[in-house]
Amino acid sequence: MRIAAAQYPIELLASWDAYRMKLESWVGEAAGNGAELLLFPEYGGMELASLLDENSRGDLKASIEGMKQFVEPFLELHAELARRYGVHIAAASLPVGNSVGQFHNVTHLFSPDGPYSSQEKIVMTRFERELWGIEGGNRLRLFETDLGPIGIAICYDAEFPLLVHRLCDSGARLILVPSCTDAVAGYSRVNIACRARAIENQCYVAMAPTVGEAPWSPAVDVNVGAAGVYAPPDRGLPDTGIIAEGALNGAQWLYADIDFTHTERVRRDGQVLNSRDWAEQEGLGRAERVQLSRAVKSA
Repeated sequence: MRIAAAQYPIELLASWDAYRMKLESWVGEAAGNGAELLLFPEYGGMELASLLDENSRGDLKASIEGMKQFVEPFLELHAELARRYGVHIAAASLPVGNSVGQFHNVTHLFSPDGPYSSQEKIVMTRFERELWGIEGGNRLRLFETDLGPIGIAICYDAEFPLLVHRLCDSGARLILVPSCTDAVAGYSRVNIACRARAIENQCYVAMAPTVGEAPWSPAVDVNVGAAGVYAPPDRGLPDTGIIAEGALNGAQWLYADIDFTHTERVRRDGQVLNSRDWAEQEGLGRAERVQLSRAVKSA
């Protein structure tokens, strides 16, 4: 399978038609280069807040609330493009409100045959929890696709081994990580986590970030990152575990070809068997304290 992971620039849009043209251009380019699965970043959908009036888009709460009007046309557009270009699309995540006034950070995965479903981010960052008021989800989904079984761990979720392991234990062989970080430190945390999850679960992990500056938005004003596709460094796979990596902060598609037969072989007969051996760490309880330092004598 060929994956295209977007380093997607957040831009000030003039109209809905401008967004439609931009998205179609991105999808058309990736499909034209043979990609079968397109991964867009976390909170890339917040770009649509630029279509709000200046006061609303410049206010964090108002911009999130204003996103409600764009959700349905956003979904319809992605479903249309997935069908037209014959590709699977993991759309950029966006805040989606529910009937009781809560917002969740949601990524939707579209198939070329029409059906689509969604994954909510489970664990909120401090910014989301303390300033945005975004709620964490409570359900993981395994997406059974014609390309194979896929899981989604949105940005910070990828930093939690048990969460991703549950996806892989349920059958996922590829984890998609849409991300949005505003500094090299944040990008590094997600990047390192992706590589670790690939090793632990002997699976592929693909990461796609937002890039560029959007001073009009209090939500996605600064965006730092690079796309990457990772595997366990083992037999038949790169010694570094890096299938492909993009250039930091450039707007681009990153392409990578992956083959599940490689990771399945590593799971059966790799140099190490992390996936099989995962259970050996369970049930150990807390670490036993052992005193090796000298006792401090009182004066």
